[in-house]
Amino acid sequence: MSKHDSSLSKDQFNLLKQFKKQISQPQANKITPQAESKKAVAEELEDTELFKTALQGVKPIANDNIADIKPARRKKVDAQTLAKRAAAEGAAEQEFTEISDTQAILNPVASQAALSYRIATLQHKVFEDLKAGKIRWFEAVDLHGCTVEQARAAVLQIIQIAKDENQNVIKIVHGKGPEAILKTYVNGWLRQHRDVLAFVSAPETQGGTGAVLVLLKRAEKNPKYKQ
Repeated sequence: MSKHDSSLSKDQFNLLKQFKKQISQPQANKITPQAESKKAVAEELEDTELFKTALQGVKPIANDNIADIKPARRKKVDAQTLAKRAAAEGAAEQEFTEISDTQAILNPVASQAALSYRIATLQHKVFEDLKAGKIRWFEAVDLHGCTVEQARAAVLQIIQIAKDENQNVIKIVHGKGPEAILKTYVNGWLRQHRDVLAFVSAPETQGGTGAVLVLLKRAEKNPKYKQ
C-alpha cells in the first residue's frame, strides 16, 4: 500500500505508519537509562557476593615473623682487644714497618683542631658526603686508654677488618686531650696508609674533633685483596 493510495486519507495513512513503526520497534525492547542503572547495580552486588563466597575459609597471613632487614650499626670495638688480636695473629707486620711515627712527631695537631685529608683524585662530592657524615661507617674503634703502640695496632687491625669485609668507611675515636697525643699519631698514621683515600673529623653528632671518619679503598681495588 503506497502513500498515494486513494482509499486512505492523509490522517489514516499517518496512523498506519505509526502503527507499523510500533510493531517493528516494540516498547518492551527499549532499555531506559533507569533500567541500565539498575542492571549495573545488580551486577555489582552479584560480583561482591561472589567475591565474599570465594574468600570463605581464607585466613590472613601473619606478619609477626617477617625478618627485619634494616642493617644494624655496629658498636665500637675495644682497641686493646684489637691490639692483642693483632699481636697474636702477627698481622699487619708490613704496615707496621711502612708506617712511621716521624710525621706525627714533626706535625703535632691541636686538641680542638679539625683533621682533614684526601688524595688528589678523590671526587669532591664523595669527600663532602664523608665530611657531612652521610656515608654510613662500617665499624668504629675507641682508642681511649691505649698506649701509642696499642693504638697503632688497633688502627691497622680495624682497617684490615674493613678490607676483609669489603667495607670502605670506618670511624676512629682518638679523643682530644690537652696534648692530643693519640689524635696527632692517628693523623700521621692515616696519611701514610696506602688504603686510606680520605679522612676528616666527624660531625659534632658523631664525635666532632674527637673522632675521624676514614674512607678506604674497596677491597677488590686493593692489590693485596685475596678472593
